[in-house]
Amino acid sequence: MISKTFNRYIWLLNTLLQHKQLSFEEINALWKESCLGYGTPLPLRTFHQHKNAVEELFGIEIKCNPSNGYRYYISSPDTLKNDSIRKWLLNSFTLSNMITAGHNMKGRILFEEIPCGTEYLQTVIEAMQKSKELIVDYQRFYGRRETFNIQPYAMKVYHQRWYVVGYIKELGGIRNIALDRTLEMNLSDISFTLPQNFNAEKYYANSVGIYVNEELKPTKVKIRAYGKQIEYLRSLPLHCSQKESASKYGEFCEFEYKLCLTPELSTHILAMGENVEVLEPIELRDEIKRRLKECLAKYEL
Repeated sequence: MISKTFNRYIWLLNTLLQHKQLSFEEINALWKESCLGYGTPLPLRTFHQHKNAVEELFGIEIKCNPSNGYRYYISSPDTLKNDSIRKWLLNSFTLSNMITAGHNMKGRILFEEIPCGTEYLQTVIEAMQKSKELIVDYQRFYGRRETFNIQPYAMKVYHQRWYVVGYIKELGGIRNIALDRTLEMNLSDISFTLPQNFNAEKYYANSVGIYVNEELKPTKVKIRAYGKQIEYLRSLPLHCSQKESASKYGEFCEFEYKLCLTPELSTHILAMGENVEVLEPIELRDEIKRRLKECLAKYEL
C-alpha cells in the first residue's frame, strides 16, 4: 500500500483530469467531501506542495489561469494519453486509492484476480538495465519443467499477465515467457547487447495478443460487426490499425485492420460470438468457420 501522502497526489491529479479547471476553493470543497479529506480543509500551502509533487513525479504541470478566476488545470493532459507507462502508473496508483477508500466496503468493490509472478518484476527490470541474461526455471501449461537462458529485451502486460520477450538461447529465437509460469529466476553474470533493430512496439505492431510469428506477413483483415459490438469495437479497438470502412446505420459496421493471421486473432474474433463476421481474407473466414463447426459438433447428439 502506498503512503497516504502519495494518495493525495493521485487524488489531486485525477480530480483535475476529471473536472478540467477548478479554483482552489472548489478543490478544497471536493477534498473535504473525499474519502481522504475526512471533512477537513486542505491548507493552501499543502495544496501547492502536492501540485509541485505531481509535476516532479509524473512530469505533468498544474497551471493557474488568473484570467478565469484563478482556476487550476493540467497544462498538457495528452501527456498521459500518449505515454503508456505514465498512464499505467497512474491507473495503478488510482487502484491503490480505491483500495484505501474501500477498506470498510467489503463486498462492494470487486477486483479481478491477477496471477502471481509480480515478485520477479524487479529482477527482470534490473536485468534489462544492466543488459544481463536471466536464468529461468519455467513450467509451461501441460508441459515439462525447463530451464531457459533469456536475454530480456522488453516487457508487456496482457490480460492481467506480465510477459518478458527476448532471445532464448535454448529455443534459438525471440520468444516470450509469462511471469506467472516462472518457478525460479536469477540474474546471471553473462552480458548481452540489445539488437539495434529491435523495437518492442514494432515487434508487436501487426499482432493481436502476445504471440508473434515472425515468418507471417501482415495482411488486410475486414470484419463486419452487428448490434452492440459496433460500439464496443469503437470504444475498445481490436487493434491499433482499426479503421471503419463501411456502415449501414442500425444494421452493421465494417472494420479493417492490418494483421498477421495468428490463432490468437481467430480466438479474439470467436470471442465476439454471433455479432462479428469475417469478410476477408478468405483463409481467415474459413478458419473461423472450421472452428465454429468443431465447437458445434460438441453440442450435437
